[in-house]
Amino acid sequence: MQNNAGGSGNFALWPPVPYSPTEYNLLDFLASPNRQHWFGTDDSGRDVLSRMIHGARVSLSVGFVAVGIAVVIGVFLGALAGYFGGWWDILISRLIEIMVTIPTFFLIIAIIAFLPPSIYNIMVVIGITGWTGAARFVRAEFLKLKQLDFIMALKALGASNNRIIFLHMLPNAMAPVLVSAVFGIAGAILTESSLSFLGFGVPPPTPSWGDILSQSRDYIEFAWWLTVFPGFAIFLSITAYNLVGDGLRDAMDPKLFE
Repeated sequence: MQNNAGGSGNFALWPPVPYSPTEYNLLDFLASPNRQHWFGTDDSGRDVLSRMIHGARVSLSVGFVAVGIAVVIGVFLGALAGYFGGWWDILISRLIEIMVTIPTFFLIIAIIAFLPPSIYNIMVVIGITGWTGAARFVRAEFLKLKQLDFIMALKALGASNNRIIFLHMLPNAMAPVLVSAVFGIAGAILTESSLSFLGFGVPPPTPSWGDILSQSRDYIEFAWWLTVFPGFAIFLSITAYNLVGDGLRDAMDPKLFE
């Protein structure tokens, strides 16, 4: 029942791993780390290392796509509120305040519970519930930028709103958004892992780090590798993105160069 993931067809569909992440092998169930299975096997004999490599693809995909959706929504609403002001600013600011008061993780669970299990639904729901940070950053930057002399001069010369926003204001307002997006990727990875751990994540047989952790609960006393390796992968990825975010924030902070 063991299946090596070899061949050009499998290589195109899967990353180069020694075993299929979904193939059962009951002769090797709950095997501790060894030469054949570096990270051991789970209760169905599936290679944990192979499942973690494929789970990384799921977690990283959710992180990047969800943050991309959040940034697009946040930048659009933040620019609308910051540039035009008035009722746009009031409505969007009140919407941001309402979203901030709702616990995001519980809101995500409440929405996903009514949707069919799908990685795409998870990406979209995390994205549409995580845009408030980007919106606040862009709004604040636009409020400052539109008071500057070169923006007022462009308006006096008759430049269109689209030209001012997309060519002059948005590029100057994106630095804090990029920093926030890097931190957001770490948060999205943790959210997806938590959802999978609770049974609301990517449907089986697609592996994910949170799903591997969830399956380890019944064997935590004697199958330590099912908890340690995916837990460390989650910790390492989140720490790495947070360090990158800290580095970008320091690099883009003008006060450090004064």
